[in-house]
Amino acid sequence: MSARLQPGDEAPAFTLPDADGQPVSLADRRGRTVIVYFYPAAMTPGCTKQACDFTDNLGLLAGAGFDVIGVSPDKPEKLAKFREKEDLKVTLVSDADKSVLTAYGAFGEKTMYGRTVTGVIRSTVIVDEAGKVAQALYNVRATGHVAKLIRDLGL
Repeated sequence: MSARLQPGDEAPAFTLPDADGQPVSLADRRGRTVIVYFYPAAMTPGCTKQACDFTDNLGLLAGAGFDVIGVSPDKPEKLAKFREKEDLKVTLVSDADKSVLTAYGAFGEKTMYGRTVTGVIRSTVIVDEAGKVAQALYNVRATGHVAKLIRDLGL
């Protein structure tokens, strides 16, 4: 089980391929606040709802200075299909070896349908302009999470 991040922690650096296979690096976003959200699998109902909610609110978030990056263990080809099918505008990146998911505390044991399983823990980490963790939210719900996040951010 990976340790969960706390506010003030240095956000683990990463460079991962996006849906087009192009590298996306957290370091390239220095100076902006980044919402990094971790989800289990593209094209599943909850993950689709969450990605669509982020896309629907991207204008508001970007206007307030936030970038949004979605991370899953899906391969870039699947992310491209997901993006096309749902007309997603958020940046989706592939963490096939789950190293970034683990570094962020978003991979490990979780309870699903009453059973303990190992997998992606739906999480959101807000990284400030200096690369530090501003907020780390774990076991978030797919539905309503983006609206709650926007309320909590005062947007």
